[in-house]
Amino acid sequence: MISLDPKSNTERENYKLLIGSIIPRPIAFVTSLAEDGTVNAAPFSYFNIVSSNPPMISVSAQRRDGKQKDTARNILEKKEFVVHIVDDRNVTEINKTAATLSPNESEIKLTDLSLVDSELVSVPGINEAKVRMECTMEQVIELGEDDSVGTDLIIGKIVRFHIDEEIYYDGKIDPIKLGAVSRLAGTNYAKIGEIFAMERPK
Repeated sequence: MISLDPKSNTERENYKLLIGSIIPRPIAFVTSLAEDGTVNAAPFSYFNIVSSNPPMISVSAQRRDGKQKDTARNILEKKEFVVHIVDDRNVTEINKTAATLSPNESEIKLTDLSLVDSELVSVPGINEAKVRMECTMEQVIELGEDDSVGTDLIIGKIVRFHIDEEIYYDGKIDPIKLGAVSRLAGTNYAKIGEIFAMERPK
């Protein structure tokens, strides 16, 4: 067993260890509104559930050279955003939005994705997602060390679920029909593979 001290590693070395071992990671496709009304959109694989009562999720936006990402800045300003689950039908188009653009340019224009109005927030979602969640900002936590912020941890409260009828049955979501795509390391992704059941001990 190799033993490594993260303090002795570079940020990139720790990054590779994390994204290579904590797999698969769900991908959130987040839309947010810039101050001038531009719809910014970006995928994030540092994403998960925080709570079901109330329903909350977290998205972690890594800063580059200490500079806050458009998504984090927009959410702090507007206090609203929409999270979509990336699936095998939309992953190719969503991948295009990972390009670096200026804050007043919409990544949606790089794709064949189409916008749809939200019900309770001002931020639009995308039509091509089988699951989208309208969110209000609960809090944003700045994380880092040595007086340097490296990450904005965004916690959002879901105020409306939108679920494709094709994948929804009896209050549950069919994982095969959802076809969620997960992030691995490098340029690798994964689809839902073999599913097995296991009873929890009483």
